[in-house]
Amino acid sequence: MFPPGVPLVAGSATSTKIVVAGGFGVGKTTFVRSVSEIPPLTTEAVMTEASVGVDDIAAVPAKSATTVAMDFGRISLESDLVLYLFGTPGQGRFWFMWDDLVRGAVGAVVLADTRRLADCFPALDYFEGSGLPFVVAVNQFDGAPVYTPEAVRDSLAVPAQVPVLICDARQRASTVEVLTALVLHALVVEPALQH
Repeated sequence: MFPPGVPLVAGSATSTKIVVAGGFGVGKTTFVRSVSEIPPLTTEAVMTEASVGVDDIAAVPAKSATTVAMDFGRISLESDLVLYLFGTPGQGRFWFMWDDLVRGAVGAVVLADTRRLADCFPALDYFEGSGLPFVVAVNQFDGAPVYTPEAVRDSLAVPAQVPVLICDARQRASTVEVLTALVLHALVVEPALQH
């Protein structure tokens, strides 16, 4: 799966931390759940009347719970590469936790929803500002407008070197494809940052 020269130690697993970020209700918990080999740890809380007027559920009216701290899962991409996934909360009032969740990560997935692309700008700004390699994954919700990766790139002003993919966070194969693209992107970006 990975090109020759990938610095993995033979006979031992290399583990790495990946962050899954994006706006409220974009599918971060679903993304982690769909791919995790272990029962994922989630910190979802039932949405109450206190969130009325604070959390915009217009695009996700069936949403009844939200992540209040993080999601955690694990996947082995190869026998010697284990990814630990940390999903961030999407609401602005929980962004203070991001620095702690991102510490030690080698890359991030920014999930986007074409019904509300502007919701991913805070995550894009955060990772562009931090220098952490990231990919943009457009979670294709049923009935949502369909755009090409290049149209999304243009709308979000994502730099040309950052991969933009279309995915379905409910489907394991789709999330594996996104994670693989992120790992390969991070391998290219990280050495360039060291020069």
